[in-house]
Amino acid sequence: MELSSPLTYTGDPRTAADRAAALESAGLDAVWVAEGYGFDSPTIMGYLAARTERMRIGSAVLNVYSRSPALIAQTAAGLDALTGGRALLGIGASGPQVVEGWHGRRYDRPLGRTREVIELSRRIWRREVIEHRGITDLPLPPEKGGTLGKPLKLLTHPVRDTIPVYVAALGPANVRMTAELADGWLPFLYAPEHAAQVWGPSLAEGAAKRDPALGPLAVVAGGLLAVDDDAEAVHDLMRPTVALYVGGMGAPGRNFYHDLICSYGYEAAAAAIQEHYLAGRRKEAETAVPAELLARICLAGPEGHVRERVEAFRESGVTMLNVTPVGADPARLIERVRGWL
Repeated sequence: MELSSPLTYTGDPRTAADRAAALESAGLDAVWVAEGYGFDSPTIMGYLAARTERMRIGSAVLNVYSRSPALIAQTAAGLDALTGGRALLGIGASGPQVVEGWHGRRYDRPLGRTREVIELSRRIWRREVIEHRGITDLPLPPEKGGTLGKPLKLLTHPVRDTIPVYVAALGPANVRMTAELADGWLPFLYAPEHAAQVWGPSLAEGAAKRDPALGPLAVVAGGLLAVDDDAEAVHDLMRPTVALYVGGMGAPGRNFYHDLICSYGYEAAAAAIQEHYLAGRRKEAETAVPAELLARICLAGPEGHVRERVEAFRESGVTMLNVTPVGADPARLIERVRGWL
């Protein structure tokens, strides 16, 4: 099992990049750069390319609405060139509040758009002349306003023609498509104890259609990491994040994270979190997050317990443990966990 960490995307990105470079020296295999509606991730990933030598650098995630499929493919190819073949392309549909509220795009056909980005990116990296009819038409046809467009291929030569593509997916149809087409899967709020029940059928259905040439699906998941610290205090650090996603990342009936926590068996808690959060009662929403859930999505406590959590993630199918080290010496913590893998 490999080891990765998400880059903190609030605060000074240069400081965060410096921390990531230190973690590379401690044994980190990859770093994932989020975007949301904060700083863009490609700029930070380019800076990380210059600050690191070995670890892979991934987007987690670029949404499939705010950039064209060709631009997403170009961005991945550019990062791969800067890093000498260390790029990981993480993509996802995001959600309607961000896509419509921030990017001004209609939130439609999320699975079709994701599938199209995967397929077009791989063709573009192979430097095929692109002619495509779908959600995105290349070249733009006259009936859609096209006048001078002609089929093109990527101008530059990529370092690799097969950059790994990871998809952030939670719902059954999206997970099924990910298991069929992607190189890797980026679930969120992942609880190993519930993974087989919630996602097992979708993963199996997608794998049945998977091209053997892709190899096994990589799975990237984890959480806050702290050894020998007060586990409850670490869990409390995660409460605001869970409350934000379950309560505030989408309207009632259109919140993927709320649906996920319900599928774990926490329906009453999910309803309470959402009710409090949407009413502006943030602290009450955080308090409503179940302690058992926090214990399952984090890796915190005495060494023996944390090692058990690492094995739980491994046994559930995780191939890259994605952790956020908590404490005064994150590099030492990464070194310690690296030794267990």
